[in-house]
Amino acid sequence: MTSKILISEKKLEIILNRLCHQLKEKHGDFSRTILVGLQPRGTLLLDRLSKILNKQGFTNLKLGKLDTTFFRDDYRRSETPLSANKTEMNETVEGMNVVFIDDVLFTGRSIRSALTAIDTYGRPNSIELLVLIDRRFSRHLPIQPDYLGVQIDALQGDRVRVVWSNKPNQNIVYLEKSNE
Repeated sequence: MTSKILISEKKLEIILNRLCHQLKEKHGDFSRTILVGLQPRGTLLLDRLSKILNKQGFTNLKLGKLDTTFFRDDYRRSETPLSANKTEMNETVEGMNVVFIDDVLFTGRSIRSALTAIDTYGRPNSIELLVLIDRRFSRHLPIQPDYLGVQIDALQGDRVRVVWSNKPNQNIVYLEKSNE
């Protein structure tokens, strides 16, 4: 596989700030909103967004981390047992506005499973989707993001890899091209 940088650290910072501004425009003070990172990679994006919002004065955000492993339609098809990530939903979603957060929207199956899993925590008023990367031509289900960082076109064998780091200049998004 050959790698190409899709989004540099500087561009990623701009995108994250823009996404936070869009969330603020729609949700105001976030008093009726819960931001839910989808395990495993969406929670890393949730952490980055919540840090930016905290610096802007939104210190009482309602946050959750949702694992959808056993709600997926393909989890029984694996030959090796799947291990779930930790779910941390300390808030009821009853009557709240929920924003699912994930790094890459690919087939849409993770989002479908999240829609099923969130019912465990109540009936939300609304559900929106925020993604960093949308691989628009690979969708299996009719799911579209409400908040979007970047939309890319990638071939079926290609892989989008989001690298998060606490070190400067190491938060990067790569497109790894298949050598077939």
